[in-house]
Amino acid sequence: MNKDNQNFVLFAVLAALILFGWPVVQNKFFPTANPPVTKIEGGKTKVVPNPAADPTADSPAAVRDRAAVLAEAPRVRIDTPTMQGSINLRGARIDDLVLKNYKETIAKNAAPVRLLSPAGAADAYFAAFGWRNEGLAPPAADTTWTASSQLLAPGRPVTLTAANATGQRFAIELSVDDGYMFSIKQTVANGGTGAVPVAAYGLVNRAGMSKDPDSWTIHTGPMAVHNNKADYDVDFKDVDEGAQRFTTSAGWLGFVDKYWLTALIPDQARSFDGQFRAGANKAYQADYTAAAQLLPPGRQLSQTTRFFAGAKEVRLLDRYTDKEGVNRLDYAIDWGWFRIVEKPIFYYLDWLFVMLGNFGIAIILLTLTIRLLMFPVAQRQFASMAKMRAVQPKMKAIQERYKDDKPRQQQEIMALYKTEKVNPLAGCAPTLLQIPIFYALYKVLMLTIEMRHQPFVGWIKDLSAPDPLTPVNLFGLLAFTPPHFLAIGVVPILLGISMYFQFKLNPQPMDDTQKQVFALMPWVLMFVMAPFAVGLQVYWITSNVLTILQQRLLYARHPALKEAAAK
Repeated sequence: MNKDNQNFVLFAVLAALILFGWPVVQNKFFPTANPPVTKIEGGKTKVVPNPAADPTADSPAAVRDRAAVLAEAPRVRIDTPTMQGSINLRGARIDDLVLKNYKETIAKNAAPVRLLSPAGAADAYFAAFGWRNEGLAPPAADTTWTASSQLLAPGRPVTLTAANATGQRFAIELSVDDGYMFSIKQTVANGGTGAVPVAAYGLVNRAGMSKDPDSWTIHTGPMAVHNNKADYDVDFKDVDEGAQRFTTSAGWLGFVDKYWLTALIPDQARSFDGQFRAGANKAYQADYTAAAQLLPPGRQLSQTTRFFAGAKEVRLLDRYTDKEGVNRLDYAIDWGWFRIVEKPIFYYLDWLFVMLGNFGIAIILLTLTIRLLMFPVAQRQFASMAKMRAVQPKMKAIQERYKDDKPRQQQEIMALYKTEKVNPLAGCAPTLLQIPIFYALYKVLMLTIEMRHQPFVGWIKDLSAPDPLTPVNLFGLLAFTPPHFLAIGVVPILLGISMYFQFKLNPQPMDDTQKQVFALMPWVLMFVMAPFAVGLQVYWITSNVLTILQQRLLYARHPALKEAAAK
């Protein structure tokens, strides 16, 4: 086997490793996209049920079960512009909450996303607040509290009251804002004859792990801010092995999903002990306890906690962080290394979306903006590429002349670069600059709820999911769904075509094997990119088209470069 054939076989092996090994690496380190929200069957677009949805979305039995649980105890209704649900007066739990502005699927009659659910129902998830039973006899977990009102709404707080047999009276005053933040003021009035220790606590308890996978780039599961930093290192497996504890002030703890968050936020000026622990039947709990304070007879003591339960909306989290003093609540979104780039890209992209009303067009204009900013660098790149084309015949001659003397060959090529004023690395700069931008857009599409279920045109109903339309089943006319790794959509195919023409603009390698590699690379990358969000593919296609137009513009402005390249 000659050297060229060996090189080609090596490339074929590497291509196979990329095609079949990349999905494994991808799932571990770079989750590709949200699950598809539509599928094409019989040439028609159909909504795909959400397997992670609340059972009430499509199971009447589950609705009856939950309704039965909710009816077992008296409740206070919750109604805000963003949330709806109820507070369980038995145990003073916030255990019934749906998010009005978010649906489980894109169907018009889809159920709203359910975040909290009572114990005894499917996917139990609730918050509770009380006092430690150490020298104090607080209300038990099954105590039925008395409510001052039957409705909790913005500007309409509710106070829950109870008492014990030793003269202490307990009050939990709840208020809620127009976002997703509850305020819980816990008060103990000591009407007894002796001092009592008062230590307030709060907890969030959930049944089972997050339905969103935890990965190297996107953290889901237990999360806390303590010692002035965000801690993404604890996962459910760590909690299974033993309680994870810390002591801090100006922090918070809770559970993060890709789009949803529950967070206990104790008084930011006081120290508290926080922990994550596992319970029976795969239940997980985040809880905190404030330091005990001695309460004399005839006095009362109040402690205030905030509780966030809702969607991880970027602007809202920033508001709570910057204006309402919750330390690093915005870190509930795992922006990662390129946070300094990602957040400005998000805000600009979101602004374009608000102005235009179409997120796909916003991505195209974002790409255009980036390329305009990088145009001076791109000019130097293309000029360098054209010069490289011009000197290729001379390089080929040097390689032939010194094919048996590699050191001399390299020396002569470097001298040629110097004489012709060619920098072979100049063309890499725009590509390197785009890496953090591409990664930032990947994170924006993957993490921010503002991009969830955003349509573009035609069959593309969610730019944060893969393209559902594929020629493998004749665009849905054949009654079968192709395997994931073969379901190459129309948009990835357009991406491969755009990459092919964009690669054609680059200086052609002189080695025949390298030419074959570069000829196949666009189609390999097409398979690699197919499972990613359509929004990323739209960005890349637009970038490739703009690259081609920039090349034509450069040659139009510098005819000498085109003539040199042609020669």
